[in-house]
Amino acid sequence: MHNLTSLVLNWHLTETCNYRCRYCYATWEASTRHRELIRDPEHTAALLRELYRFFGPDNRLNPLTKRLSWNAVRLNLAGGEPTLHPGILLSVANQARGQGFEVSLISNGSLLNAALMKHIAPLLNWLGISIDSAIVATNVEIGRVDRCGRLIDLDELGRSLEMARQSNPGLRIKLNTVVNRLNHAEDLSSLIRYLSPEKWKALRMLPVVNEHLTVTDEQFATFIARHKSFAGILRAENHQDMQESYIMIDPSGRFFQNSPIAGQGYAYSQPILEVGADAAFAQVHFAYERFSSRYALDVGGEAV
Repeated sequence: MHNLTSLVLNWHLTETCNYRCRYCYATWEASTRHRELIRDPEHTAALLRELYRFFGPDNRLNPLTKRLSWNAVRLNLAGGEPTLHPGILLSVANQARGQGFEVSLISNGSLLNAALMKHIAPLLNWLGISIDSAIVATNVEIGRVDRCGRLIDLDELGRSLEMARQSNPGLRIKLNTVVNRLNHAEDLSSLIRYLSPEKWKALRMLPVVNEHLTVTDEQFATFIARHKSFAGILRAENHQDMQESYIMIDPSGRFFQNSPIAGQGYAYSQPILEVGADAAFAQVHFAYERFSSRYALDVGGEAV
């Protein structure tokens, strides 16, 4: 039995994003964005209730209880870019907290202004920021730039994170870096020291939709070795670590997993609100061993 503090669910609220990262895995079937549940408050509330009913720590009928135990459920809100819908994001976070979830957020950080940070930070246990490079030209080539040519201001991001910490002293910051062909030779040490996260996750680019910008085993290992001074907070995830090891919900309310065949997209369940979380979760494969191994790496199971 693997004991976790929190069971983490990842709900990708929207496919919409202000960036166009070339390796982005948050690309679902073409019709998904027109059926995003966050566009319907009643369906949003119903999904939150159903997810907590099924994954709540008191539901001993959940099949995961045969292998895992957990004291809380954390809903990780992701995208696309969820801060493109600030009102909806705040509503979902508040509803989730009211339902019993812990809440975390993954963002590219570009829209985390003072007004939004003031309201969202107190609702979060973790705030994750996707940062791939400190070099302007690299970010442009990756696609981390909006259609008006604006890139994230890293100094402004640093100030926003400090404001978030002041607003919520218990908030923990995590950085996500996708290691790919364009940034694998970069040294991010100065940026990591400046932003001072509690955790930094380096993910080897996963060829879910295509195989562009992939890196070799040696290139990924060299990136990790270059940042060995951050061993206390750095967690590296290779392809096999990510394979079917997250509990993920797409914008239209289906469980999904990446296909074991590179470039083949996703396998989906039926909509959770149509068949129930029990039946839908049984329709996708979930590697609980890899899931529990990830969370066991962090004291108290507090991985994001």
